[in-house]
Formats: sequence, structure tokens, C-alpha cells
Amino acid sequence: MLEKTTVKFSDADLAEFKTLIQNKITHAKRDLELIKSAYMNDHNNGTEDTSPTFKSFDDSSTVNSKESNSQLAIRQEKFIRDLNNALVRIQNKTYGVCRVTGKLINKERLKIVPHATLSIEAKNMQ
Repeated sequence: MLEKTTVKFSDADLAEFKTLIQNKITHAKRDLELIKSAYMNDHNNGTEDTSPTFKSFDDSSTVNSKESNSQLAIRQEKFIRDLNNALVRIQNKTYGVCRVTGKLINKERLKIVPHATLSIEAKNMQ
């Protein structure tokens, strides 16, 4: 019977990724706040609502803007959640291990997509 060798990143690598991810979380939370504030300010018409001209066009534009900002906020929240999950994997020392192949995910890929759970090989198999 073959024994599966355990592959994992060194503690130094994990510490480097932890710092990278924490920085990304900080930026992502700041971006989320900007998106949310833009969403909240979409309903502020100022003095433009005194003119009835092209009101239906303006309403449609506002709805599209709110939907767009809402979708951005949802994606940003998912990104933050994925980054937090990556921090848990770092703590468990399972970070960077492909959940399909069991091999280490390329470091360069993790620097670009630090919340990745699949290697390029596994991604291509999908």
C-alpha cells in the first residue's frame, strides 16, 4: 500500500501568504465600504428631481446603478469570505494544497489568487 506523502508550504511561506492575504482583506473591506456608500448615495437626487423631464429614463438608470452596485458588493463580500477561509487554511497548515490533486498550488498563482483552492492542472480538468 502506498503511503501518501504530506505536502505543505513551510512556516515562512505561510507567514508570507498570511501577510499578503491580510493586506488584501484590508483593501477589500475598504473597497466594500466605498461600494456600499455609493449604493446608499444612489437615492440622493439633489435638485435634479425637481424637473419631470426624462424621469422614467432617470429611474431606470438609478435602478441599474443600484443593481450593479449591489452585485459588486455581493462579489466583494464573497471575496472577503474566501480570503478569510484562506487564513483558516494557513492556520491549519493546509493552505496552498490543491483540493483535487493534493499537490501544492504554484506560489506565483497563490500570489495572484491567494484564495485559490485548485491548481491550474485541476482547474483545467473542470
